[in-house]
Amino acid sequence: MKNILLLGAGRSASSLIRYLAENATQNEWNVSIADAQQELVLSKIKPYPQLKSLVLDINHSENTQKLITEQDIVISLLPPALHIQIARWCLELGKNLLTASYVSPEMRAMHQAVKEKGLLFLNEIGLDPGIDHLSAMKILDHVRLQGGKILSFKSFTGGLIAPESDNNPWNYKFTWNPQNVVLAGQGVAKYLEEGQIKYIPYQQLFRRIETFEIENFAKFEGYANRDSLSYQQIYGLENIRTLLRGTLRKQGYCSAWDCFVQLGMTDNTTLLPTENLTHRKFLETFLPAKKAPLKEIFIETLAIKPEMQADILHKFEFLELFEEKPIHLPQAEATPAQILQHILEQKWVLAPEDKDMIVMQHIIDYELDSQTKRITSELVVIGEDNLHTAMAKTVGLPLAIACKLVLEGKIQAKGVVVPVSKEFYEPILAELEQLGITFREHEK
Repeated sequence: MKNILLLGAGRSASSLIRYLAENATQNEWNVSIADAQQELVLSKIKPYPQLKSLVLDINHSENTQKLITEQDIVISLLPPALHIQIARWCLELGKNLLTASYVSPEMRAMHQAVKEKGLLFLNEIGLDPGIDHLSAMKILDHVRLQGGKILSFKSFTGGLIAPESDNNPWNYKFTWNPQNVVLAGQGVAKYLEEGQIKYIPYQQLFRRIETFEIENFAKFEGYANRDSLSYQQIYGLENIRTLLRGTLRKQGYCSAWDCFVQLGMTDNTTLLPTENLTHRKFLETFLPAKKAPLKEIFIETLAIKPEMQADILHKFEFLELFEEKPIHLPQAEATPAQILQHILEQKWVLAPEDKDMIVMQHIIDYELDSQTKRITSELVVIGEDNLHTAMAKTVGLPLAIACKLVLEGKIQAKGVVVPVSKEFYEPILAELEQLGITFREHEK
């Protein structure tokens, strides 16, 4: 019997748990799910009596290490900041580790020690990062095998709401960590365009967008991720002229979100008093004091163009930001970002019958036999419900499949690794296709 430990039973865990449960008997797996909230674990494993529920207190290191000692492999869906401590214990105790999170500098520094112990710490094996790596590298390797020269690579991914559940003016609902959505893009975005390194400061990010079309779906807009350049070497694109990775939203979202950015509502450092705070007072905090209707002050302060005013006002009215609606927060002080997140969580909630949607698009230009060609590769996944969401599927299933491959001895890579080689993308993409996660490609 092989022992699998999943740490974390949050939003992205449901489809991963289902896969592990459905494959446990035939593969002779003992699967344990651990989380700080035992009720959450029990709710997730209720249909699967063969799974074991555990309470996780990561601050109680002795108990956590004992738990890890009993495993053959550990999957961590904990917050990214906690991965490094889990990784240290896995290294010390000789256990393989999988995460869906970006490789941190601390994790990367462990590479040689992990490799020398003959272990695999596989990171970035979720959706984005994860499926984007697998699908992109499959195309890039195929083009290079033909003798093609890669000229441009653009990749955008969005966790969105499915058309049948899209019933608010923002065309958006939370399908993953709300805090990450509110704080998205902070810092400086870096990418490569026509041979030049480009920088977009946070205050300009949601104004510098590209528009995309996916067949049979609405138009989308994309903004640049924080650091596209870090993938130049990983993808083997040292001589490329354009390299950009970004995030997708439905059209109109970015211009409205930019209002929050310009006002300062996404700041996560300053503390504001929350006593007697209302939606309207919160908005007024960021606007000049003038004797005029609040909506007029709002439009004038942000210099919103006439053709955009009705749409943006509609979005802000939906959030009741012009209303004296009380804000009930447990803490006496909170940052603007925390207050904004609280407001959004009341309005962008995924109802039980709602379905979410994942959209991913790669656009690759290359030169072969003196011809310039373009490959467009598109993925659209619709969730089942608000438990087995498209987000949970596309984050959890690559982790689950990778876990199975490691336990079967079909992955030979060692050290701190991201899944960009044929060893990963061939079997994982093949099984994802069997599970309904399929890319559609066309070339011109």
